[in-house]
Order: sequence, then structure tokens, then C-alpha cells
Amino acid sequence: MRVPTQFSALSPNTELGGALNACRSAFIGVGVMSFVINFLYLTGSFFMLEVYDRVLPSRSVPTLVGLIILAGGLYVVQGVLDLIRSRILIRIGSTLDEMLSQRVYDVVVRLPLLAGNRAEGLQPLRDLDNIRSFLSGMGPGALFDIPWLPIYLVICFLFHPLIGLTALFGAIILISLTVLTEYLTHGPAKRSTNLAMRRQDMALASRRNAEVLVAMGMSGRVGKAWEKSNRDYLASNQRASDVAGGLGAIAKVLRMMLQSAVLGVGAYLVINQSATAGIIIAGSILSARALAPVDLAIAHWKGFVAARQSWARLNRLLGTLPTQAPPTLLEEPRKKLSVEGVTVNPPGEQKIVAQDITFALEAGQAVGIIGPSGSGKSSLVRALVGVWHPVRGKVRLDGAALDQWAPEVLGRHVGYLPQDVELFSGTIAQNISRFDDAPDSEAIIAAARSAGVHDLIIGMRDGYDTQIGDQGSILSAGQAQRIALARALYGNPFMVVLDEPNSNLDSEGDAALNAAVRSVRTRGGVVVVVAHRPVGIEAVDLILVLKEGRAQAFGPKEAVLGQVLQRAPGSPPPIKIVSEAGGSKS
Repeated sequence: MRVPTQFSALSPNTELGGALNACRSAFIGVGVMSFVINFLYLTGSFFMLEVYDRVLPSRSVPTLVGLIILAGGLYVVQGVLDLIRSRILIRIGSTLDEMLSQRVYDVVVRLPLLAGNRAEGLQPLRDLDNIRSFLSGMGPGALFDIPWLPIYLVICFLFHPLIGLTALFGAIILISLTVLTEYLTHGPAKRSTNLAMRRQDMALASRRNAEVLVAMGMSGRVGKAWEKSNRDYLASNQRASDVAGGLGAIAKVLRMMLQSAVLGVGAYLVINQSATAGIIIAGSILSARALAPVDLAIAHWKGFVAARQSWARLNRLLGTLPTQAPPTLLEEPRKKLSVEGVTVNPPGEQKIVAQDITFALEAGQAVGIIGPSGSGKSSLVRALVGVWHPVRGKVRLDGAALDQWAPEVLGRHVGYLPQDVELFSGTIAQNISRFDDAPDSEAIIAAARSAGVHDLIIGMRDGYDTQIGDQGSILSAGQAQRIALARALYGNPFMVVLDEPNSNLDSEGDAALNAAVRSVRTRGGVVVVVAHRPVGIEAVDLILVLKEGRAQAFGPKEAVLGQVLQRAPGSPPPIKIVSEAGGSKS
């Protein structure tokens, strides 16, 4: 038999289900406390019953004092248990977050490399927040209390069948409202979440491109598009809130009406001498208590729906990107980089951008990849460093395909300088050392010297301990690029891949770049350089020419450049190496 989706997602066989199952003992404790708390909720009803039916007829002050002391003690115990239950639920939410936060962060990092622009951005982290917030709130407590509804109704029937029927009628109405709330809020809540994601993505894109928006007067027009997206989100969110809030208000009114109805029924029974005066008050209190969890559940239904949708999305993502078992640890690569018929397409797309690329580099060799914009250069280097997976072919280090290495291990043997440099908030030393837990100060300085940026760094107020701010905001583009080059060289990786490393460099930076390439070759590493300017490939000995995603030539630099730059009379060169302001993306 097929298990319904909402229940199969809670299975311990899923990662979320397993994390929740690890908190099973805490949930059992919450269940036991809920049993005691709900039992103690009867205190008020029976206290009033005893006062009206025993104390008032007997006019016994000692009995009243004894009942007050007993009821007061029970109320204190109930309050303490309620507080403990609330704190346990908060800690269950925090524990679930701690168990899954690193895993969810890993999904956030890996997802764009597999799904491209269709990835859900930071939504997995927001989903985890939604789940933790719901578990830490009052919603779960209401769900633990709802099973007591039949018991309260049975006690109402024991008071008198008419009181029980009145309470049952009210329970049926409120439960129907709960079902209606689920039906009416599901669609708007889902749409609201999707619109919130779209709004957030537009805001982040605007922040990243603030200079372009302001410089070209686009901020107003793009702002209108964001405003429309925001209005759609607010309208959808308002509809979901209106439904939940409206039904919640109706539930509160019905509960108060039911309480008055029970009082009226009790009074009728007393008039007809079918019940005592105490039953009037006790029945009213008990019926209100019986329906309070339903009322509370309706009030928190929006949060429950959001948490359930977040649970389903997160469960689906974690299943799509399972935890990778660490492969057998291989020897450090020292001999060769082999590219065997590699074909690449961007994540989440079907378009081939680099096709059937084959070449090899021996230790100490460097290749410059040249070609017009859009020829697939940057796409190819993303496959070389393992961030994009080829649809065909293999990239190998000393004969081992990149997927035979754990990412953390492979990263120690790879230095990568992407076309769009972005540093992280922290010190310069942390960025160069790749935020190593135990950084080697000598290796940090050696990498900075290799990148020709040591003197620049020590000239800053705090030297290597200078905080660079979010995205390296205190650095110029050229300074950030040279520090990123030092990061690529840190630890003497075997393969160093540089994608347009001199797009923001001056002549001094160009000289440092070529010196760095030569130093990698001298120590027996391999270097791949993508360049649009001839100065970027001065230190390489091989050239790979790409055009329209295919290799046009590969071989010694002088021979290939001579062929590429050779110009037939009256015809333009097929490929020309030119200086492009700011570089261009491939």
C-alpha cells in the first residue's frame, strides 16, 4: 500500500524524519507532561463544583480554605509543567536546527551547481527556520492537547447528557472550522511562499548590481518590477492571513457562545432539578477547556501550514542531494591533468557550451585558453575544477577522475581564481588560507608573496589581520583579485586554474601574475589560464584555442599563436587576441 506523502515525509528513513526521531524521548516527555497538564486542567471545573455543591450548602470555611490550598497547589504544578513543556519544545526546535543546519547549508552551496539559476537560493535555510519556529511555538502544544477533547466531552456527558450534547455540537463546529481552515489556506499559503522567494531573489539581484542600476538610471524601473512582485506577495499573504484570522475569530466567538450555551443548559437543568448549581459553572469551564486546543490550533494554522510546506520542500531537496559518503583517500596528484572528451552544459540547462574538449598537461606545464567571448572558456574551467559536472567525458588528475575525490580533499589540490572575484567577510589571512581551522602562517605569507601582494597587505593598518568587510568592500577590484590569486596559490596546489586573472590588474599586477604562473610550473604544478590579453599568457608554454565550444587548436604557444594570428590577404583573422575593458565572460 502506498503511504501518503505527508506521512512518508515523517518516516525515520528520511533525513528530517530521522532527526525528528532522534528527539523521540523528548516528545515522549512532552506527551507525558501534556497528560498531566490536561488532567490538572480539570482543577478549575471540580473546584467550582465543590464550592457550589459542598462549601456553600455547608457554609464550611475550613473546607473552602482546604479546597483553595489544594487548587492553588495544583495550579502551580500545572504552570510549572506548562513552562517546562514549552522550554522542551523550544529545545527540540533548536536541536533539530543544530542537527540539520550544516547539512542544509551544504545543500544551499551545492544546489546552484546542479540546478543553476533555477535553484531555490536561500529558501532551504528559511524552510529550516520555519520548522524550528513552529516547533518552538504554541502550535505543537495545541496538537498535544487536542486528543484530550473526547475525554473532556465524556466528562461533560457524565455531568449530564444535555451538557455533553451541547459541548459535542460545539466541538463538531470547531473541528469543521479547522478542516475548512486547512482547505482555504493551503493554496494561498503556497502561492505566498513562491512570491516571497521571487521578491527576495529580485532584491538580492538589485543589491548585487546596485552600481549598474544607479549609473544607468535603471533603479526606478527595476524598482517598479520589484514593487509589483511585492504587491503580489502582500496580496497573497493577506488572503492567507485573512482566512486564518477570520476563521480564528469565528472560532473564538463560537467558543464563547458555547460556554454561554452550556451555562444556559445548566441553568435549565437546575430549574428542573436535574442538576446541581455547581454543574452549571463546572460544565461551562470544562466545555471551554475542551475546545480551547482546537481554537488555539486554528489560530496557529498558518504557521502549521508554512512549516508543513517547508518540511515537504526540505525533505525533497535533502533526498535529491543525499549525503556523499567519503571515497577512498587517494595519493596527492603530482604528474598529470587529463581532459578526455569533456562536454559541458550549464547546470539546469540543455544547451552545450563546450564539446568534446581533449588535452593533457604534464607536471610543470601551463596552458592558456583563448577564444572569442561565448566560446566556452569559463564553462570549461568550471568543469576542470569540479564545480560543474561534464555530461560526457572525464577530467582526471594522475588518472583518477575528479568524482573519485571528496570535495574537501580535492580542494586542497586545486587553486581556482574565478572570473568574478568575491571575498568573504573576515581577515585577509582567513581569506587567503581559505578559512582553514589551523592556518599555516608561513604558507599564508608564501602565497601572498607568490601573488605579489605581500607588501600591499603589510602596508595596511592591521596587515594580514585587516578585516576586509562583506564581499571585500574595503578593497579595490585589483587588490581583491590579487588576494584571491594568493588564495588560489595557498598550500601549493597541484592544479591552478585562473579565469581572466588580470582583468583588473595593472602592469605590476600582470608581472606578479606571470611570476606566480612560473613559480607553480617550477615546483611541478600545472596551470590553466583563461585570458583575453596577451600579457595574461606570457608564462604559459601551451595554447588551447576555443571557438563556439569546440577546440580549434592545441599545442606549443608559438606554433599555435602563429597559426591563429596568421592573416590571409583580404580576410579577417578567425580569432584575435584583443584587450577588452574589464574582461568579458565566456
